[in-house]
Amino acid sequence: MPRHRKNGSRNEVNRLAPALAALTLLSACIGGGDTSAQHKAFAGSGPNAQAGQAAPVQSAKPSSVLIADLQARKSVLPASGSYAKVANAVVAASSGAAAAELRVAQLKAEARSKNWLPSIGPSVNLTSLGGLATSLLLEQPLFDNGGRKAQREYAAADVEVAAVSLSTALNQRVYEGLTDYVNAERARAQAAVSEQAASKLAGFSETMRLRVEGGISDLSEQSIINQRIAEMQATVAGDRRAEAAAMAELVALTGQPLTGLRGIDSLSASNAEPLSVLKARGEGARTIAQSNATLAGMKLGLTASTGLGGDGAEPGIRLTGTGLLNPGNKSDMEALRQTSDVVDRQTAEAAQTADRRIVALQQQKATLSTRQAQGAEVLRQTAGNLDLFTTQYKVGRRTLLELVSQYDAYARLQRDQASLQFDIALIDLEIARDRGVLVDGAKL
Repeated sequence: MPRHRKNGSRNEVNRLAPALAALTLLSACIGGGDTSAQHKAFAGSGPNAQAGQAAPVQSAKPSSVLIADLQARKSVLPASGSYAKVANAVVAASSGAAAAELRVAQLKAEARSKNWLPSIGPSVNLTSLGGLATSLLLEQPLFDNGGRKAQREYAAADVEVAAVSLSTALNQRVYEGLTDYVNAERARAQAAVSEQAASKLAGFSETMRLRVEGGISDLSEQSIINQRIAEMQATVAGDRRAEAAAMAELVALTGQPLTGLRGIDSLSASNAEPLSVLKARGEGARTIAQSNATLAGMKLGLTASTGLGGDGAEPGIRLTGTGLLNPGNKSDMEALRQTSDVVDRQTAEAAQTADRRIVALQQQKATLSTRQAQGAEVLRQTAGNLDLFTTQYKVGRRTLLELVSQYDAYARLQRDQASLQFDIALIDLEIARDRGVLVDGAKL
């Protein structure tokens, strides 16, 4: 590099350093935010500063109670069960759109975390002689009523909202996959009952055929039994189609076939705060930060500027404030101050709505559990009556058609009873989804 270029660069640095130092000291005297951090940032910015002397600026990321809560959550799915295998496959196949939004929010928050630094950019002015005067303009807010702090708080709250959105999206996706799996298991269990009933009815049909051939019964009775068999076979076919459709949807969601999985799992209890409440809290914090930033911009502020051109530094101070001459400024500012109260009420309402929803789901589960217990008792009594009908048929006190009707009713009751446990399982999954505990927080 030519020697005159090196000297020019050194001269520019020597001119810039005093301006930076002057702005920093002036900001500290007036009371602008982040002066300690600014002092550390510019402590090694002089012309004689050596490489590596400048202290790192705000290297630690701000902590978030909300994000820590999300990351600490444990999945209620048994680690070695079928549910966990389905959930892992669903998470692995996730497109990651919500994760991408979270990364964008984190980058924005990182950018806002440095907003206390002075802004440096070119300045081009038209001179009185018709020429263009270019310079390097350096601006530093000295007193902004907490505006830059509010911007950082807004960005941090935006990250929290994005994190909750990611957790909500993953839990919803896992819930959809588990719903497909549970529906497939339901159809499989009902098909097993229907197939057993169809086989039993086929045995009755064979007995009736022998009775018809022996002249004991007529063809009309044979036709009735064959109709019952056809109806039961149609039920079996419907159950198998429902199973295939549910598994096809699950494969489409996971991108891979999940074979060899059987049964449903019991979920662990969890009292985690619903994700809808966390999102309302994050959005409320973001709204408050936005109102604080707007409020700060309406108040009187000071900004120091230095133009670095060919004639040296040209320092100056500029007044800021968008609402200084606005007749409705007082009302606007009062409205912004009421934002916190509105947010508190909205968050409380969101918590109440979430609690009511979970209570309603728990009541539905309790109702289904009661129906399951009552249905088991009715099924036991029906099985006893079936045994009695069979005994009476063997001694000639009941006809074969009466026995067939009794068994058909028993088989359909047994099929309905088999479905109840899967209805209960779906409610458990729905509650876990709302609480955000279908996915480990460490996976976010």
